[in-house]
Amino acid sequence: MATTTAPSLSAPAVTWDVNDGIATVALDLKGQPVNVISRAVKDEFLACFAALADDARVRAVAFFSGKPDNFIAGADIEEFVTLGSAAEAERLSADGQEMLERVARFPKPIAVGIHGACLGGGFEFALACHYRVATDHPKTQIGLPEVQLGILPAAGGCQRLPRLVGARGALDMILAGKSERAAKAFRLGMVDELVPPPILAEITIAAARRMASGWRPKRKRPGGFVGFLLDGNPLGRGIVFRAARKQVFERTGGHYPAPFAALEAVEHGLKHGLAEGLKREAQLFGQLAVTDVSRKLVQIFFATNQLKKDPGVPNAPPPERVKRLGIIGSGFMGSGIAGTAVSQAEVDVRMKDSDVARVARGILAARAILDDRLKRRRVTKYEYERLVALLSGGDTYAGFGRAELTIEAVFEEIGVKQQVLREAEGVLPPTGVFASNTSTIPITRIAEAAHDPERVIGMHFFSPVAKMPLLEVIPGARTSAQTVSTAVAFGRRMGKTVIVVRDSPGFWVNRILAPYPNEVGHLLAEGASIEEIDSMAVRFGFPVGPVTLLDEVGLDVALKVAGVMQEAYGDRLTVPPGPGIAALVKAGRLGRKSGRGFYSYKGGKKRGVDESVYGLLGIHPNGGPRPAEIMQRLVLGIVNEAARALAESVVRSPRDGDIGAIFGFGFPPFRGGPLRYADDLSAERVVADLERLAERYGTRFAPSDVLQEQARRGTKFYS
Repeated sequence: MATTTAPSLSAPAVTWDVNDGIATVALDLKGQPVNVISRAVKDEFLACFAALADDARVRAVAFFSGKPDNFIAGADIEEFVTLGSAAEAERLSADGQEMLERVARFPKPIAVGIHGACLGGGFEFALACHYRVATDHPKTQIGLPEVQLGILPAAGGCQRLPRLVGARGALDMILAGKSERAAKAFRLGMVDELVPPPILAEITIAAARRMASGWRPKRKRPGGFVGFLLDGNPLGRGIVFRAARKQVFERTGGHYPAPFAALEAVEHGLKHGLAEGLKREAQLFGQLAVTDVSRKLVQIFFATNQLKKDPGVPNAPPPERVKRLGIIGSGFMGSGIAGTAVSQAEVDVRMKDSDVARVARGILAARAILDDRLKRRRVTKYEYERLVALLSGGDTYAGFGRAELTIEAVFEEIGVKQQVLREAEGVLPPTGVFASNTSTIPITRIAEAAHDPERVIGMHFFSPVAKMPLLEVIPGARTSAQTVSTAVAFGRRMGKTVIVVRDSPGFWVNRILAPYPNEVGHLLAEGASIEEIDSMAVRFGFPVGPVTLLDEVGLDVALKVAGVMQEAYGDRLTVPPGPGIAALVKAGRLGRKSGRGFYSYKGGKKRGVDESVYGLLGIHPNGGPRPAEIMQRLVLGIVNEAARALAESVVRSPRDGDIGAIFGFGFPPFRGGPLRYADDLSAERVVADLERLAERYGTRFAPSDVLQEQARRGTKFYS
């Protein structure tokens, strides 16, 4: 899905010429980075195909994008957000369906050549064509991501894809909003041919010419006999739909209506026919388009798109292009950064640690990220070998003299980090940037050891690096604008959503998150059970509860972070009674990584609460506070601290703060982030709830000045 403005009428987006009976059509929105389908483009499509239908010279059509690396990225989201009612949205869907029905029923065969992103409405257009050829280039991604915006494919995608590849294959893509590389799309039957980019036009035109002579492709539904049993008859499809509905609920907790609506649209169409399916698809799209969930997800979409273009500082100079990356420390975080940098940014990575054996383990861990991509067929075996060759390391700084960027990921102790900085500065190139992957230590303090603090910056990755989408970039007091822009640009090349954060203890994510696990200790001491605390957070919409999160992070890491945060913000982080997680760490319970924490683990899977943990903590569950209060205490602490940190300019805007919370620790996207959630509740209500909690439980719930001011004035974070 993409956003752009309508093309100028003086520069047609759809052009064509006719040669030897084949009309070659190209879509190219002039002055726009990608092609999208807008109302103006729809009009040009209809005019083009009407002209081609009447042109006696035309026997078949070959359709291409005029963009070098993009086919059609989807619908114009700018138009979508202007919809004011369900009826208006339903009409928009019906118009799109009507256009693509004309394409599907076009009296002359249409072959489409796909290179680059073919998503949403772009793929729905391709599905309406009669033959699909795609390039095997990594940039060719095919999919229907609409549920990620809280809507569903509504230009026939919920009808044509199941008829092409079967209900199971279609639901797998539609319900998760997935996009696939062309090679997998070919295996699944979504495209008919897979070719290298240089011969895309030749092969597509040849297919159009064959169809003009009467040839038609014969397609086999994938899955063989099992596919027939599950996709080819109503009884089998009933089993598929029941299983899919159960999986969607388990994945979403019922918070996101779009996957359920998409499931209904697919099922309705297969049961009642294409025409009725299209009608139901449009109705459901209309209902979803005006929901609060969809509005929130679209706001997140726009925010992340804006961040992709944000250089990080005003009037920032162009970033230094990073070709070689040095990494000091080859443990869990260092190897994660290395593997992600190689797989996403495709740079030379040189790792360094105190001995070669540690470096070897780090390289193996980094390779595991590439192994996973190969296993999932995200890269070919030839690409895999090329990327693996980019990883190297040793126990000296050999090779670091050519690194444009060096990231340290050593022990979270200021003395250790400053020593590493002193050593590295002696070998780094004059313009090389030194970044610290610290989660809590102020960058300005680390940079006190530097000869050139202008080149020192924080790059706080989240664990596990390969999966967590956020990167906090933290300039120190003397960090240069050039250094900031280089760090931000490289973070984006690694596939991260980057926010720039002010240098202060805990930065943004760990600071606003601190009250969340801290409240766990108070709730446990009051008799709440581990399962109930986690279940209330999940019911609110978090992907996991705070107790599970502690186990995932590692209780030893959590204990160290808690110490730093307690020192900085102790007046708001009242220490819970009892020995706390220090007792668990002392007993060797470090969480998932050690097989035991609050929960027990076997084979990497959570097995349930280890009941002996209550004895170690000196507590016994006896009911505790009401479930609704548990939820409120967990959430409002985050909201209150986020408001306070924003007022201190820890992040530049509510947008950055909410994106940081969503991508950094999983604040529920459908609630828009803690600051937008506060706006939805109203500052007056948040302050009243915090005052009631403060009266019962103490000053850690005292409402921040900014919330109190908003309550008095009736203002919000977002105007």
